[in-house]
Amino acid sequence: MSVLYSIGLFIAAAVFEIGGAWLVWQGIREHRGWVWIGAGVIALGIYGVFASLQPDANFGRILAAYGGVFVAGSLAWGMVVDGFRPDRWDVTGALICLVGVAIIMYAPRSA
Repeated sequence: MSVLYSIGLFIAAAVFEIGGAWLVWQGIREHRGWVWIGAGVIALGIYGVFASLQPDANFGRILAAYGGVFVAGSLAWGMVVDGFRPDRWDVTGALICLVGVAIIMYAPRSA
């Protein structure tokens, strides 16, 4: 259950961080205004809350592993929201990142 909880937190964190960054991007690059930017900043703050709820207490480990989730999640966000079509190298890179996440977070460790 702890692994499923952790994965759920990573997914929620990704939605808020990538979504927040996208909102800021839309506000600035697409000239949608301060409301979009403000919503993005709030979403980015919520991302930080989800990241801090991970069961592992090691900040460096959580953020390092989350980096892989961010890579894969960003490609998925681009596909769903912006119509981006990743090529085989994008997909391969994202899968390598997710393997790294699994090793960093869920490999057995001695106490």
